[in-house]
Amino acid sequence: MTDADPDTRTLVLLRHAKAEQGSDAADDAERPLSARGESDAAAAGAWLARNGLLPDVVICSTARRTRQTWHGVAMGMTGSPPEGGPTGPRPTVRYEPGAYDAHPEELLALVRTVDPAARTALLIAHNPGISLLSALLDPDGAAEEGLRTAELAVHRGRFDWAGLSRAGALITAGHTARD
Repeated sequence: MTDADPDTRTLVLLRHAKAEQGSDAADDAERPLSARGESDAAAAGAWLARNGLLPDVVICSTARRTRQTWHGVAMGMTGSPPEGGPTGPRPTVRYEPGAYDAHPEELLALVRTVDPAARTALLIAHNPGISLLSALLDPDGAAEEGLRTAELAVHRGRFDWAGLSRAGALITAGHTARD
């Protein structure tokens, strides 16, 4: 399996970066990133860029902390805001309300809608769904404790997006900003 293989796809799963603690469950979707979270998101983006994992498509939960995580990742990848800048084409970004508080099967359904021409997709979502999706895609490679905040799990395999299924994409790399 090589990157030159037209059937190889890469799905990068990212748990949102560290957020401020909320005062109650009613405002959970509006919790902003902490200063550490902003730094970790940029570090995740820089890691993606260094490893040639720039996404063609980004699927992002609509929660404030995931949108801010995407902004930080984009800044880390390119050194400029996701709205524009001097470096290369921008990915298609889809903000999906269904990615908030989603079960792994619901997240997988979102991934299955990725444009067939896309080779790399980035999904930014929440635990436990994002960690459970990683385990569903690679039961032997996923960490038992799940993804930490701002942790990336890179899944790769020979599949088409619409046909991605259980045990269909092995974890080939990963990154976490902090130990």
